[in-house]
Amino acid sequence: MQIRTIANSTPPARDASAVSSAPSAESRRISDDVAQARHTAMSALTNDRFRAMLEQITDPGASGVLATMRGDNVVDFRSAQSSYADNSE
Repeated sequence: MQIRTIANSTPPARDASAVSSAPSAESRRISDDVAQARHTAMSALTNDRFRAMLEQITDPGASGVLATMRGDNVVDFRSAQSSYADNSE
């Protein structure tokens, strides 16, 4: 799996008639939200732990286990409840 980014992509052109001279509070909030989302995404893409997790979950064998939420060790409800009770004391 490869993740590619374009660091300084140009935002899409906007209709000049729709833009006023000063941005509204709502448009500033949206712009700030977009900037924060972009920062978070770029941070995730450059994080080694996140990259390793992506590699693990995109593995066909691992993604099947995650999709069905099954593991090699299946525990019935009573056993899980008993273990939880033991650990809560």
